[in-house]
Amino acid sequence: MLRLGCAKPGSWGSFWAILTLVGLATRAAQRADVSGEAAGTSINHSQMLLQRLQELLRQGNASDVVLRVQAAGTDEVRVFHAHRLLLGLHSELFRELLSNQSEVMLLEPRDCAAIFDKFIRYLYCGELTVLLAQAIPLHRLATKYRVASLQRGVADYMRGHLAGGAGPAVGWYHYAVSMGDEALRQSCLQFLAWNLSAVVGSAEWGAVSPELLAQLLPRSDLVLQDELELFQALEAWLSRARPSPEVAEWALRAIRYPMIPPAQLFQLQARSAVLARYGQAVADLLLQAYQFHAASPLHYAKFFDVNSSAFLPRNYLAPAWGAPWVINNPARDDRSTSFQTQLGPSGHDLGRRVTWNVLFSPRWLPISLRPVYADAAGTALPAARPEDGRPRLVVTPASSSGEAAGVSFQKTVLVGARQHGRLLVRHAYSFHQSSEEAGDFLAHADLQRRNSEYLVENALHLHLIIKPVYHTLIRTPK
Repeated sequence: MLRLGCAKPGSWGSFWAILTLVGLATRAAQRADVSGEAAGTSINHSQMLLQRLQELLRQGNASDVVLRVQAAGTDEVRVFHAHRLLLGLHSELFRELLSNQSEVMLLEPRDCAAIFDKFIRYLYCGELTVLLAQAIPLHRLATKYRVASLQRGVADYMRGHLAGGAGPAVGWYHYAVSMGDEALRQSCLQFLAWNLSAVVGSAEWGAVSPELLAQLLPRSDLVLQDELELFQALEAWLSRARPSPEVAEWALRAIRYPMIPPAQLFQLQARSAVLARYGQAVADLLLQAYQFHAASPLHYAKFFDVNSSAFLPRNYLAPAWGAPWVINNPARDDRSTSFQTQLGPSGHDLGRRVTWNVLFSPRWLPISLRPVYADAAGTALPAARPEDGRPRLVVTPASSSGEAAGVSFQKTVLVGARQHGRLLVRHAYSFHQSSEEAGDFLAHADLQRRNSEYLVENALHLHLIIKPVYHTLIRTPK
């Protein structure tokens, strides 16, 4: 039996000696197992060991270091009697700090000092319970003291709770930028883009920085009711944040005015305080929008380039651009539906509609997996199992006339998840313009499982969006 004693201050040689003894004991046990019974019996007392480590931390028995943790800006100091060996096992910084001293004073932000006991407990037991408000201070402590496993674990927790709609995406985005965590930054940005309609109506919108706004406004995958909702949200942000004129003018020029109907544009020019102040900065864009709505797209495309982002719809939830579809018990059988959308955002196409047919199959089999009933010798081959299939969604126009000259259609399917009474977008699938389906649609979804992350009360909540894309006509030289 190995007896682990506490290392003396500064004697890291004993730490490596312990590791050496553990390695020798492990190799001896492996040799004994090979030479002994063919199937050994496992004896697992790991939970008892964890309990002993917790008692060691709680009671401070045989401690050889003292940590004094002071909350910044206060006189409050929390004292922890700890063990150099266990702290250094996880943290390189603690190993360096405690190499030649037995007592240290640590100055931490208040939120970090408040949960320092959780952080120390993780170093002893390798586990902890995280609450949303504790994610940033725990990640900050893990980063500062170079505890890589905890740093990864908290980052995974934050990304997972963003996907479920529980995390404060704006605050976590700004934290990710400050820490240089690119994976977390991208996760926050994607959540905000897919759920911007929900975010602009919450308190989080007021905390958006100019840098984050600059990341969001150029994106075509923003999910909103319509472009007017984005303009009104930007107007509220400008009134609250009061940025420099340069930032305000750039932000206003990122609005896609051709996507706003002329009647609404007239109202904005007459009533918007922001346009009254910065109207000259976007006068050319407003004129462009009116010209776009006044002429047919074919005629307009003869003189102007319609390939810029100003003429590309975002993911609009308004009825003119798509329809919601709730599929109850989606694993049961095939379903179909149909809906109509406006041919294009131009005022010239206001009364023109395209009908779309949609087919959903929960267990579609690609040709490569479909059964072949006989081989060359006439022997029947086994049929593929239903569970070998995957979900499939096909979106097609009801008639070929739906594809008007100079227009093609992008299709987007949003998959919703309910969180705190709100239906948020958890996944989005985009179809190539020439394709009728998304090849990776729900590729990893288990629709048989009632608590699947893709289902809300055993129903699949989809929103189908059609985005008309205009094309500049090729001009032939005279």
